[in-house]
Order: sequence, then structure tokens, then C-alpha cells
Amino acid sequence: MNLTTDPIPKLIRQLAIPAATGFFFSTMYNIVDTFYAGKLSSAALEALGYSFAVFFILMAVASGVGQGSTALISNLLGSKNTEGARLMSQQTIGFGLLAGLIIAVLGWFSCPFLFKQLRATGDAYELGLVYMNYILLGSPFFILQGVLNASLQSSGDTTSFRNFLIAGFIANLILDPWFMFGGLGIPPMGIKGVAIATTVIQVCGCIYLWVKIQKLEWRHPSCWSELKPRIEKWKEIFEQGFPASVNMLTVALGIYVINWFLSGFSKESVAGYIVATRIEQIVLVPTIGFNIAILSLVGQNNGAGRLDRVRESWSVSMSYGFVTMLIGGIILFFLKDPLMRIFTNDSEIISHGKNYLVVASITLFAYVVLFQTVFMLQGLKRPAYALWIGLYRQIIAPISAFWFLGYHLGWRESGVWWGVFGVTWSAALFTLWYGGRILKKLEASKFQEAK
Repeated sequence: MNLTTDPIPKLIRQLAIPAATGFFFSTMYNIVDTFYAGKLSSAALEALGYSFAVFFILMAVASGVGQGSTALISNLLGSKNTEGARLMSQQTIGFGLLAGLIIAVLGWFSCPFLFKQLRATGDAYELGLVYMNYILLGSPFFILQGVLNASLQSSGDTTSFRNFLIAGFIANLILDPWFMFGGLGIPPMGIKGVAIATTVIQVCGCIYLWVKIQKLEWRHPSCWSELKPRIEKWKEIFEQGFPASVNMLTVALGIYVINWFLSGFSKESVAGYIVATRIEQIVLVPTIGFNIAILSLVGQNNGAGRLDRVRESWSVSMSYGFVTMLIGGIILFFLKDPLMRIFTNDSEIISHGKNYLVVASITLFAYVVLFQTVFMLQGLKRPAYALWIGLYRQIIAPISAFWFLGYHLGWRESGVWWGVFGVTWSAALFTLWYGGRILKKLEASKFQEAK
């Protein structure tokens, strides 16, 4: 496929469908963890809930570095600078490994404090620390996976990562119960086994993706000396990846804020929210595919100077997102009860989860507008906006909204659910306006240059 000449609708489908399929299995991977943790004990399920916000910090860095790397490499490929793309691809590897080591060290020392702030106590607190300590050992591989995939994604290859995610899901189905409950020479490890299974799968994924990027034509001839850190390149990666990482990091902080408010009402609402968001994530999977398609298409076409194709990519992808989230909203609204009962029989947890899913059903398209526009700006090498909108959407506005609706008006958990709705839609509408404004300015500038 050629990202700068082939028809946009066809390219979006070719890029988005494999990516969405892969991330569906990635989401199901997390659901498998949740399912088996629930079979282990309610404390283990609660521990995963507390760990999720902290674990997401690691994933935020991996995603942000990967997005920044994709934007840089795809712009270089679009401008036909294959030598520069190859060097940048190599530099992202060392950068990713160092970022992973830093996250591991910081996480090791900060997890006890963060769990206590979430009011985690007893077995849930202890199990959460055990889980995160083993996950943090694999931090470099989580981030390395993201930067290796950036080279593939920049080339229009979203199938390799899809294949890894599918294989990882299947492996997790086998390893989770085996490591948790023991057998065939493996002692029962409980929730520690879930974390070890995840780390093993990440290591295997990095090996597979490394082999795949060696087959990319534009990476030849590459040499080991290109892996040596170059300050100017690492600076570019940091400047492009840091805002994206912070944007994703604010999602983790947002989950932390939501859990903090909910834990002030009841532990059942925390568990209900965790289960419900797992269901919501499955419905949102197609949007992840569209986000990846937008980033790759906008990056290469911006590098090639084809702003007309940038606008078309944004518009077509948004229309696809509207249709899929309309269907997703209907599913969440009408099937909320049976979906919640897949994970738990606790009536109070189910009730809280169902209430959240009702509000989520009319919030879904806001995520399409928000994230596709943010990814478009990333592809245009304008990542800073993601940082500011992330701070607004996940921290500044939610704290005010949750306090006012949940405590001041006495809506309790419903105040949190409707706070998420209001904050997300306000962020989405402003982002839509801002993204359109930036694109118009670039088009006007290009028109003036042409004259």
C-alpha cells in the first residue's frame, strides 16, 4: 500500500481493521486477567482495580513514545528521507529501553504511596503491590514493544502487531490459570502469576516485532552503530513523545481521580466501575484502529505536503467512528445487565456498573472526536495540545465536577458518571474546533507559498 497515493477510505480500512482487531484481543487480554482474578478472590479483583490506574502510567509512557516515534518516522518516510527514517527508528529503541528502566525504578518506590491514597487496605493492598512489582520488572519490554511497532505502523503495517496481540491473548488464556493455580511443575502463584504471565508475553512480543522490522526495506542497510544514543535525535523523540505520554498519563491520573472519589462512597462502586470500563473498552476498540490509521496517514501525507489528504483522512475516519460508536452505544444501553453478569454476581457491583454504562452509551462518540483530532495533530507534529487537553479532561475539570455533582449536590456515584459525560463532551467539542483551526492555518499557509 502507498499511504500518499492510494484512496483514503480504502487505506483507513486497511490500517484500522487489523489494528482494531489486535486491540480487541489486547482488551480481551485484560478481561481475562480480570476474570481469573475474580475467580481467585474479591480481594484480588479489588487489587487489580487499584493497580489498573498505576499500570496505566506504564502503558501511557509506552503509548506516548510509540505515538511520537510513529509521527517522526512517518513524516520522514513521507518526505522520502529513508536514511533519516532508518536512523530515527534505531534511536527510538535505546530511548524506549531507558524510559522503561526509569519507569520501573520510579514505580517501585511510588506504588505503596499511590495505593494508600486510593484507600487500599488489607489483602487488596498487599496483592496490588505484589502484582505491580512483577509488572514493573517488565517495564522496558512494554515500552520497547511500542517503539518497535512504531516502525511497522509508519510503513502501513498494522497486521504484525495485530498478530502479536492475538497470540498474546491466546497465551494469556493458558498462562493465567496455569501460573495462578499451578500444575505441571509450576507452583500456584496467585495474582503474582498473572503479572509473570504478562511479562513473559511482552518479552516474546518484543522478539517477534524485532524480527519483523528487520524485514522493512527502508531499514536497510542498518548497523549497530546507529543504536548509539544521539542527543539531537533523543531530543526530537522526547519533544514529540512527551506530550503524548503526558496525555495518556493524564488518563491514568483520571482513573486514579475517579477511583478516589468512588472509594469515598463504596468499594462496590470501585469494582463496578472497573468491570464496566472493561466492557466499555471492548466497544471502543474500533476507535483505536481509526486513531492508528489517522496517525500513520497524516504523518506520511504531511511529510509529502498533501494537506488535502490530511483533511480527507480526518473527515472519513470521523464518519466511520460515528457509525461504529452509534452501534456500540446501543449495545451498552440495552445489554448492560447481561454484560455485567459475565464478570460478577454481586448485585451491588452490577447496579453501579449498569448505571455507568448508561451514561457511557451517550459519551462514546465524544471519544472519537477527541482522540482522532488529537492523533491528527500528532501526525502534523503538533503534539503539545494533547498535554493541555489531557490535563483539563482528566484532572482539572473532573475534580471540580465530581465534587460539585457527587458531594455538593449529593448525587454520589451518579455525580461521577455524569461528570465524566460533561467533561468528555466539552473537551471533544473544543478539540474539534481547535483541530479544524490548525488545519485551516496550514492550508492557508501552503496556499500562500504556492502563489
